[in-house]
Amino acid sequence: MAETSLKNRISFLGPEASFTHLAASRVFPGSTLVPFTSIPECIEAVAEGSVEYAVVPLENALEGSVPLTVDYLFHEAQLYVVAEVLSPISQHLLVHPDNAGAESLEAIYSHPHALAQCHKFLYYTYKNTPLEQYSSTAAAAKMVSELPERNIAAIGNEFSAEKYGLTILQRDIHDFHFNHTRFFVLSKTNHRLEDPSHEGQVKTTLMISPPKDDRSGVLHQVLSVFAWRQLNLSKIESRPLKTGLGNYFFIADVLEDEQAPMMRGAFEELAALGCEVKSLGSYFTYKSE
Repeated sequence: MAETSLKNRISFLGPEASFTHLAASRVFPGSTLVPFTSIPECIEAVAEGSVEYAVVPLENALEGSVPLTVDYLFHEAQLYVVAEVLSPISQHLLVHPDNAGAESLEAIYSHPHALAQCHKFLYYTYKNTPLEQYSSTAAAAKMVSELPERNIAAIGNEFSAEKYGLTILQRDIHDFHFNHTRFFVLSKTNHRLEDPSHEGQVKTTLMISPPKDDRSGVLHQVLSVFAWRQLNLSKIESRPLKTGLGNYFFIADVLEDEQAPMMRGAFEELAALGCEVKSLGSYFTYKSE
């Protein structure tokens, strides 16, 4: 893309062959993709200037938002969303080839969201098998490949099976067919990646802190700001402010450009209500197969 950085370095939640790696490869083909072991490390790499962009998971269709991403963007980092990637997620049960014929498993490893996405399969097929959380699906696959002496499995994608030489013991073990994940592409500067392959209209993500006086009807007032302007919210949810029980901020996706006149008016009215608004920027959506 024209907007890829001069450094041409992109951080992602690794290791290689993770779902985040596939999303990063979709948006930045030919770039230097740098794996990190945690979401905060990916984000901090952008904030510190060692990479130009970060690709991090935001939301899964089955398990909802990734709290660590949302909270870190609100509390810790001053970054902007320049694109989002929507990727289909297919989870497979992976084992070392030496253990492909085993009748039982010692343990199953994967990212917490992947384990949750396969809850029904795991409950009915491996009810008594310990489930162990790992930093990413690819990291779990890599670990299984390095321990052939242990009869263990990972949950991950087909790319990670190929990358780490694993056997797919069972395919498509996620509980629901429509399993997709949203990934944010983050930058220190507020711009947007544009390419003819993007889909849908522009979207803006806002983080809204309500007034501190805790008056009744605040959420209704906030929603009314968008409703009477006919600004469509494709998502709204609350997250703890971390200042005490019952204190929350809201994250909202608005199907409009932040520079549109109605959006500027919405910002002004929210400020008049006593709300603090942090815009993560406006961006387009890309699909990854």
